[in-house]
Amino acid sequence: MSSIHIMDENLANKIAAGEVVEKTMNVVKELVENSIDAKADIITINLIDSGVKEIKVSDNGIGMSKEDARLAFLRHATSKLNSLEDLFNIESLGFRGEALPSIASVSKVEMLSSNQQEGTKIQIDGGSVVKIEATDLSQGTTVIVKDLFYNTPVRLKYLKNLYIELANITEYVNKMALACPNIKFTLTNNDKTLLETTGDGDLLKVIYNLYGVETAKKMIEIQGENDDYYISGYISYPEIAKSTRNAITTLVNGRIIKNNKLNKIITNAYHTYIPKEKFPIVVLNIEVDPILVDINIHPTKMDIKFSKFEELEDLITTNIKERLEKLLLIPNISVRDSSNIQEVIENNSKEEDKYLDLDFNEEVSLVNDKSSYEEVMLDFEVADEKNSYDETSYRIKKMIPKGIVYSTYIIAENEDGMYIIDQHAAAERINYEKVLKEITKDNPVILDLLVPIKIELPLNEYLILKQKLDILKNLGFRIEEFGNNTFLIRSHPNWIKENYEEEDIRKVIDLFIQHEKFDLEQFVWRISATQACRMSIKANDYINKDDQEYLLEELRKCDNPFTCPHGRPTIITYTKYDLEKLFKRAMD
Repeated sequence: MSSIHIMDENLANKIAAGEVVEKTMNVVKELVENSIDAKADIITINLIDSGVKEIKVSDNGIGMSKEDARLAFLRHATSKLNSLEDLFNIESLGFRGEALPSIASVSKVEMLSSNQQEGTKIQIDGGSVVKIEATDLSQGTTVIVKDLFYNTPVRLKYLKNLYIELANITEYVNKMALACPNIKFTLTNNDKTLLETTGDGDLLKVIYNLYGVETAKKMIEIQGENDDYYISGYISYPEIAKSTRNAITTLVNGRIIKNNKLNKIITNAYHTYIPKEKFPIVVLNIEVDPILVDINIHPTKMDIKFSKFEELEDLITTNIKERLEKLLLIPNISVRDSSNIQEVIENNSKEEDKYLDLDFNEEVSLVNDKSSYEEVMLDFEVADEKNSYDETSYRIKKMIPKGIVYSTYIIAENEDGMYIIDQHAAAERINYEKVLKEITKDNPVILDLLVPIKIELPLNEYLILKQKLDILKNLGFRIEEFGNNTFLIRSHPNWIKENYEEEDIRKVIDLFIQHEKFDLEQFVWRISATQACRMSIKANDYINKDDQEYLLEELRKCDNPFTCPHGRPTIITYTKYDLEKLFKRAMD
């Protein structure tokens, strides 16, 4: 008797469910994507106990006939692919025909659908069809998923707690709202509204819904294109960077994706504008001919492969950098009225409850306050005027120093307001850009050493460095082999600090050895930042009035005067209005 046999279809569906449905968010994702593919512009997601007990997704899409509704629960049944060629030109969000049968195999499902000609109701229990009957229903589809993983208790055990499951669903629906601002999304949990968008196509309004008015004011619209890609969306000012990558939303032809390379490209474009452990808020939609991408590389369809990826990288990097370079990026210290402090505390408390408390007492809604959103749009209208300052191409206006506090912070002013400048961060930025320009010169200035420096290395490090001697020579080092495992340094570029030659050269060599795949850009940044820090005045170093004026003038000349090489701010400001408000000269 043969030991190999055809697997039971119900068993096969349960195995497939392990790839497609790992948590409640996966169910919501598959059902919402089906609704979008069905051309719905209103999608409602109702949860009970974070979706563990029940998930109900309703839409006003094109609906299905009775036959299509029945076939939808058969494995690999799909309306989106007809031939192998279609697999390389996918424009829909779903296409494999695995989601519904996988979900139905590990839950109790009820689906009601109508295409305006006939309405159909299907009930399925653990993958087995219980009932198919006609029903009255307005156009669209409603899918109700109850008791997820009730028949696979091991998988049920590995669901996260209710708060985490709800947080995952909320994050996904938030991103879908960003991906599809023309769709009205409503999300509820235990009859409490967590999200409600207008569906009017205004992406900035969705950003305002999700992140609030202060964030929406600090978003920058971007768009650009080349022969293969078109990008559009919003990026944030560096000052509102987050501590995780979750606020980076990347879309390809409207599909939410998670691609580490794309996230790295976006973060690298903010290089020196934000600290390395911080990440910007970004909503970036990439439009591309479907034939240039492959989305069929992961069961969740959230990763993707790109053709001509270097062209996309250059387009994203160039557009983000160009937008940042045109903006006035001095953080403004806004002044809150102390009478509103309790209100702020209460609002923050409600914001936390909205995601974590499944039994909170009053309804929370993210529907916008019209006057607040109009305030955001007014800020956008005046943004170009505020950020278009150009005095002999300097990015900030001249500031007049008035003194120093704590032997660290220079107080300065101009007609726009008062400025506080971190003297060390400002000096670091100035020296960083000077060193950077020296390092990246085609013909660096080279200084001969009176006494050559001998560097002896272990054999493995010696072999690694030997492969990279050409890069060192291009940077201005004259280096030669000198016996076993030893190099002799006879000359060095002029950005090596005087009296620290051997220490600095050894640090340069250590950086070369540490990274087998040498990244010249990262190396240049690290060396420039290290040298700049060493060259710069420190906190508590005394500088006189002339030195202050020189420092502020040199800061103005920088390509990026707003942050030090490590992304910390060099300068913050109180506007004149903020000061007058503090001293009650201006009253709201």
